Amino acid sequence: MLLLGLACQGSIAAPGPGLFNVRDSGAAGDGHTPDTLAIQRALDACAAAGGGEVLIPPGRYLSGTLRLRSHNTVTLAGGARLIGTTNLSEYTQPAIPADMPEAKWGKWHRALLIAEGAEDITLGGAGTIDGNRVFDPTGEERMRGPHTLLFVGCRGFTIRDLSIVDSANYALFFQASDRVEIRNVKITGGWDGVHFRGAPDRWCHDVRIIDCQFQTGDDSIAGRYWENTLISGCVINSSCNGIRVIGPATRLTIDHCLFRGPGEQPHRSSSRTNMLSGVILQPGAWDETRGLLDEVLLSNNTMQGVASPVTLWTKPGNPVGRVTVSGLEATGVYRAAFSAESWSDAPITNVVLRNIHAEFTGGGSPASAAGNRARGPGLDCRPLAAWGLSARRVEQLTLEDVHLSLATPDSRPAIELEEVTRATLNGVRHAGAEGGTNGLSLRQVGSLVIDGRKAAAGREKIE
Repeated sequence: MLLLGLACQGSIAAPGPGLFNVRDSGAAGDGHTPDTLAIQRALDACAAAGGGEVLIPPGRYLSGTLRLRSHNTVTLAGGARLIGTTNLSEYTQPAIPADMPEAKWGKWHRALLIAEGAEDITLGGAGTIDGNRVFDPTGEERMRGPHTLLFVGCRGFTIRDLSIVDSANYALFFQASDRVEIRNVKITGGWDGVHFRGAPDRWCHDVRIIDCQFQTGDDSIAGRYWENTLISGCVINSSCNGIRVIGPATRLTIDHCLFRGPGEQPHRSSSRTNMLSGVILQPGAWDETRGLLDEVLLSNNTMQGVASPVTLWTKPGNPVGRVTVSGLEATGVYRAAFSAESWSDAPITNVVLRNIHAEFTGGGSPASAAGNRARGPGLDCRPLAAWGLSARRVEQLTLEDVHLSLATPDSRPAIELEEVTRATLNGVRHAGAEGGTNGLSLRQVGSLVIDGRKAAAGREKIE
């Protein structure tokens, strides 16, 4: 494929076998003339030839919905900018499978680029896809317009090296699709950066999001029904959550990522810029889901200026197996502790925090969190009765080499455990609690081992 070679060159090679230049199909590239039909002719011709490469050379291409086809490589050369038209009638939507909960949402699925039931598609190059902030007063929240790229029921989809700016809704949105790779993509502005969803009987499988940069107004990465997902080497800046899982997921790895707040792009619905949780795992947060959250690994990540490093809670119908946080440096955590809470019909099976160094802004008191536990979780993290870690209804909790500190004093305990069957704490240290408040608050803890010795029931302070 000619993807990388052509994308990085200032001059464009003459068309050859299997190469379809949109200029040859009549695209003007002047930023004023609608180029939808011309670009679509090139895409269709490439598909009719059995596949190849569609080249979008330098220029400004104004377009409505384009349909991507199987076995196509679409290259936006350096200096090429594909721009969404402000004419909302020029956008269409795919047919969403009836078993997808979102199928009833109709025009919400409109997008600038759409692929349906396709395979072996590559979209890349050094160019830019510009969603053009196409607001729709009749859309979601009376403002959201078309997504930038939407594909459904696809296999073997690669997006790489592009910049995506000013999406009118999600930048990259895919449903019920497998073998997806998003690599070295920069997403600026808009709502969610990458949002992908399966359904209870049709998960998304084998997704890789690698070396990407996010500066998003809403969640940088979000969705549900994921199996075998890797998010690695990304820089995540958001005015909402960094990564939000709103339903079942298994074999999810988040590795060597930097989560950095506050957001550089405002949250469009509220204009806020503060970043919320670095990672929030909340099956059933938005609507009822069913299925397991399990084999989640967060490894060697860094977080700065987040409301909470890791928030985990679950609702009925969503059991949680093993969640491991191994290697995390967090500073400027300004609202809430690490949390693991079951509000389901079963406790969380296994939570491990290992090699953690986290600094919290502090300044809280028991009154500042009063009632939050009893009310249960909302949509985002909330202050709880402990400033560093709070666990509720967990079978096995393991803390190893966990160091928690405060920038300003906080009169709440550092760690609160409630209905924990077995807790093992090795090398756990905290600093900054004031007023003689114990470091560890216990309530209905079955077995507690601290630094290799079985601890007495009741409350105990960790020095």
